[in-house]
Parts: sequence; structure tokens; C-alpha cells
Amino acid sequence: MQPRFAAVLIMLALALVPAVLAGGSAANDVSVSFHMETESTDNPKMIFPQETNGQTRYFRRVSEVGAKDVLSFSPFPADAGGEFGVVFRLKENAARRLAAVTSANQGRYLIAKLNGRVVDGVLIDKQVDDGLVVIWKGVTLADIAILDDGLPRIGQEGAKKKKKK
Repeated sequence: MQPRFAAVLIMLALALVPAVLAGGSAANDVSVSFHMETESTDNPKMIFPQETNGQTRYFRRVSEVGAKDVLSFSPFPADAGGEFGVVFRLKENAARRLAAVTSANQGRYLIAKLNGRVVDGVLIDKQVDDGLVVIWKGVTLADIAILDDGLPRIGQEGAKKKKKK
């Protein structure tokens, strides 16, 4: 019985090592993800419903692109008063993955979640092959401040972030 308990403790410790090593990194505070529309008949544990254009649609819980895939970003004023949009530049492997997913899923929606809430969605009408993904609206100044803490702006990817005191 003792060896089994020791093995469980070792496995638990090994599972915690990545979380401990990643602790304190600013990129972990940034929460952005893009989710592809799927069928309502998929596994209910793997999908979530979302109202889109007056219709309930279903989206994959597992994102196609997440914060770890983002290289840099650039905010811009949205058409809606006081809101902003954001352009995200993806890492090379994520850009290829997004190109493949958008090529295979034309006619479906891709929604964006930012800091835990759905902010925007787009209907895929062609393959996205430039490595840029856009949230067109629904971004606040507070969201931009969080993004600034964790990610560089487009064009400043190589610059070191100044530490806040």
C-alpha cells in the first residue's frame, strides 16, 4: 500500500511542476480564445450554446486559437461608440492551424472570448491565411490594459517589457 501512495504523490508532484514553473508569467493573465461553430449533436460536454444573430448556435469548448498562440496585438476604435476592436498576430504554427480550420469550415461562425466573455463573432467566408485574427467589437479599455500587461503591440515584438514597480 505504501508504494502505491508514494507513486500517487510523485505523479501529483510532477503534474504541478509546469504550473509552478509558469507561475508569475504575465501571459497567463491574458485570456483570449477563438471557438469554432459545431453541431448541436456533438458531445454535450464538449460544446456550449451561444446566441448568434438571433439564433442559438453551438461552439466547441476547446479553442482553435488561444492566448499562447498570440505573438502580438493592436487595438483600434470600433464602430460602436466607446468600444474597441483588436487585431491579433499569431505565431507561425497557430497561423497555419487557423488557415486549415477556416478553409475547412467556411459558412460557420468563429466566436471570440476575451477575459471570460464572448465579445464578437464572425461568419467565415474564406480561408484566413495571413496569420491575423480580429475581434471587431466589444473590447473595453480594461481589456486592452490586460492585453498590454501580457503581450507586446504589433511592431514591438522584440522589445523588452518594462517591469512595473
